[in-house]
Amino acid sequence: MAIHDAADGAEEAGAEALRESTPGDRPPGPDGVPVIGNTLQFVRDPVAFYARCAAYEDDVVTYRVATSDGVMLTHPADIEQVLVTDDADYHRASIIRNALGQIADGGLFLLEGEAWGAHRTALQPSFYRDRVETYADMMARFADERAAEWADRDAEAGPVAVSEEMRTLTLEILAKTLLDVDIRGRESAIRDAAAVISDRFDAGSLSALLPLWVPTPANRRCRRAVSRFDDAIADIVAERRASDEAFDDLLSILLAVDPDDGTGESDDGGGLSERQIRDHLFTFLFAGHETTALTLSYAVMLLANDPERQARLHEELDSVLGDGSEGSAADAERPGAADLFELDYLDRVVDEALRLYPPAYTVFREPTRDVELGGYQIPAGSTVSLPQWVVQRDERWYDDPDAFRPERWTDSFREGLPEYAYFPFGGGPRHCIGMRFALMEAKLVLATLAARFAFDPVTEPPIDLSMQITLQPQRPIEVGLRAR
Repeated sequence: MAIHDAADGAEEAGAEALRESTPGDRPPGPDGVPVIGNTLQFVRDPVAFYARCAAYEDDVVTYRVATSDGVMLTHPADIEQVLVTDDADYHRASIIRNALGQIADGGLFLLEGEAWGAHRTALQPSFYRDRVETYADMMARFADERAAEWADRDAEAGPVAVSEEMRTLTLEILAKTLLDVDIRGRESAIRDAAAVISDRFDAGSLSALLPLWVPTPANRRCRRAVSRFDDAIADIVAERRASDEAFDDLLSILLAVDPDDGTGESDDGGGLSERQIRDHLFTFLFAGHETTALTLSYAVMLLANDPERQARLHEELDSVLGDGSEGSAADAERPGAADLFELDYLDRVVDEALRLYPPAYTVFREPTRDVELGGYQIPAGSTVSLPQWVVQRDERWYDDPDAFRPERWTDSFREGLPEYAYFPFGGGPRHCIGMRFALMEAKLVLATLAARFAFDPVTEPPIDLSMQITLQPQRPIEVGLRAR
């Protein structure tokens, strides 16, 4: 296997980890110390630790972090078994429920069983294909307005911190499309709070292993950030309830859900409780904007550092949208949902960015009974890790796996790729509900911006990464801009 961006020393540690393994009672894995196992190795550098585990020749690797016995699966067949075939035998891992449950335990991400099924069914209409396509014009319009702001920047302004810009843009798009709320000018409360909360759960920090009530500086910052986030959500809900207009969006669904459908019990029996509504909105606002912002940031960085492939994307965009030959690229047609069927190379660029830098870098599950995986007996309560970060850079499935090669995504390549060798949105019944929304948004925003600008390299891969709630760059991703 090859894993890009592993920290110094990870390759050497991984090489030492290589050994022959024979299926038995316990899978192979890196040596640890009594009681705490591999905790210090993991916290010191999570990316390097993943690289070390990935270097084993076996597809099942065991480790111990904090008080949890972990098992990493790296073969698509085993991953499919967990997420699809035997899905009923697993639930969200305790390590995730205990951590994120301190923030939003009633959101769709952490709900289980009948409650999850009822909530998912109730919210699904907001993400049907036909509904998502109605958001396309709004997505492209917001991106076009951001492009206009970039075009008006002072020529001496220097590089654009694209990772910060995309956080703001995707949050504005999500709020307007799913909640019909224009938060431009007041999005910082959510955006900045989300950054603090994400940082609090950085896997490379010991504070991530502590309960939120422990009065550490990171915990105090996180609690203040959650409070600001909650205030912003409360304002959104209050504004909607005070309105006499009729709405047809995710927020209106949340406010109208019938608890008798099994979705939960409200404070007064009249719908979801205020806490349930808050948890859902928190989950969608946090995860919904952050993951797409990262996809766009990594895609722009990769294009900026590959002039040949960026030029190929520009050619396709000019062909489909027009090149503004009567004026400038700013006069080109704004992309719509129908255009995406003709933008094949754009599709490949986004797929390749998601392969190399999956915002959701691993999926965690926990078996509710003893199970067999890859020839090993795995006890109930183990933390099973299904790492996109590792699997999607496996040289068994991808030639030159660390290279940015959008052209690899031909129809024949897709057909020959094993199921779950590529799963940036998870899989099985609990795959990301917002997958269609996120993909369309990423493609429309990237098409809009790339049609008007050429990106020049400032931040160059390999980059230092942080395994927080999502896969974050340790420093802002910057690019230069040239109007086309």
